[in-house]
Amino acid sequence: MIDRRQFIGASAAMMLASPLFAAAPGLDIALVNARVWTGRRERAAVTAVGIVGERIAAVGAGPVRAATTKATRVIDLDGAFLSPAFIDNHTHFLRGAAMLRQPSLREAKTPAAFAERVAAAARLLKPGQWVEGGYWDEQLWGGELPTRAWIDAVTPDHPVAVSRLDLHMILLNSAALKIAGIDRNTAAPEGGVIVRDAAGEPTGILKDNAAWLAERAIPKLDHAGIEDVLRGGITEGLSKGIAQAHSPEIDWSMYEALRRLGAKGRPDMRFYSFVPIADWEKMAAIVAAEGKGDDWIRWGGVKGLMDGSLGSRTALFRDPYSDAPDTRGVRVTPRADIAKWVAAADAHRMPVTVHAIGDEANDELLDIYADVARVNGKRDRRFRIEHAQHLSSAAIPRFAKQEVIASVQPYHAIDDGRWAVKRIGEARLHGTYAFKSLLDAGARVTFGSDWPVAPFDPITGIHAAVTRATIDGLNPNGWLPDQKITVEQALTAYTSANAFAGFQDDRLGLIAPGYLADLTILDADPRTVPPADIARIKVLRTFVGGTQRFGPHSG
Repeated sequence: MIDRRQFIGASAAMMLASPLFAAAPGLDIALVNARVWTGRRERAAVTAVGIVGERIAAVGAGPVRAATTKATRVIDLDGAFLSPAFIDNHTHFLRGAAMLRQPSLREAKTPAAFAERVAAAARLLKPGQWVEGGYWDEQLWGGELPTRAWIDAVTPDHPVAVSRLDLHMILLNSAALKIAGIDRNTAAPEGGVIVRDAAGEPTGILKDNAAWLAERAIPKLDHAGIEDVLRGGITEGLSKGIAQAHSPEIDWSMYEALRRLGAKGRPDMRFYSFVPIADWEKMAAIVAAEGKGDDWIRWGGVKGLMDGSLGSRTALFRDPYSDAPDTRGVRVTPRADIAKWVAAADAHRMPVTVHAIGDEANDELLDIYADVARVNGKRDRRFRIEHAQHLSSAAIPRFAKQEVIASVQPYHAIDDGRWAVKRIGEARLHGTYAFKSLLDAGARVTFGSDWPVAPFDPITGIHAAVTRATIDGLNPNGWLPDQKITVEQALTAYTSANAFAGFQDDRLGLIAPGYLADLTILDADPRTVPPADIARIKVLRTFVGGTQRFGPHSG
């Protein structure tokens, strides 16, 4: 005999709009007395959602009431806001989860405070152990890059490797430089920079591909340690209403960690893993042999890098930086290689995303995507550009025309907005974090965090996209306010648009019968509170696959 839950789960895709399914008897959970945003335009207010197994079985007070039995767990939400659960389109999940246990330099506002925080972290470790973490921001003390001289005296017994908040620069002390084998004679790798002082000695700052010289020397956690870190990150994400994280990486560590975690059972949060595009053949072989995983842990996508970051002056622009006229940025990967790898991966029907920040990097990538689509033929490929931060006026309409997804992170706008004009000048601000322009042009825009570069918190991201109020408090009415978007547009970018980007729009991102019951419950409706108050909204509960995994009486 077929179990009722198995039947509903297997038949859901064919019964999305079926009144019979919507009124299916015997709900497991009834969420009532809510303000429901389904992700669609509803003719009337929706106040209840019913769940059977992993899926939504009823939407609306009438169908939920009709399917509620004595066995149904009824949860009165007392007017709370209920929406599809958030999906974060861009995380460096292992780094972010590890950062929860590492020293943070994000609030260090002076060189002295920077050095003291590093020293405090070192005091907690045994001699010889590495001090990691960081996420420092030189703009907080005027823009001067830190050097090993700032921290050598306070870390004589510990190698130090602390990243800038954008993950495109890392600072090493002298002990770490020695272990990594970096000295005045070390050549910078292609796509990387070793910053040197007037005498030609390394200052300790490594940019982009040069950072790999250090990272290969840092001891790695064992499998048990990595699993423990992952579970801590999952707990953090669930507390922010996040049911799924995309992890576009340039190494295999996250993929490998997820495969090990998944072998032990479902991990409470969903994941979509990308691996380096240069390794597309290896991933293609895995997909051919094993498939692409399931809705809990998926793989098969590949990720590339065109350039670096604005903060590190390694984002690739057509014109020189306003505050560094000797550079236009760094081409992290040769264009010919990106073009070759995109074409090959796409020919094998692998989802492709590439990091591009500067205007030249984005223009070149759009050209590559257009060439590949023309040669490989028309189909539903859903190319993505990660960040798409600084766009030429010609690039914006191309996203819609070429059906390229703009995978952006709104917190960067209110962070970089404090100082971006110093890097690129007033004229190039047009097209910077151009969320509204992209949406108005018909582009598909998806939101995420870039955690740990920015907070792993969609509420913070929605507030950023709606208000554009920079984190220094100097732009309360919005930085580049013509690019503000509505709350519903922001919610969509964190839900159904991300489901589309992950090829799951037939089963995630909306509240509808048959869809997977990934749900977020907030203490206030972000559509009705004053925009400035959005950041104060709290997550009350998070459901993933029909199970409450954060909130009172979770489980």
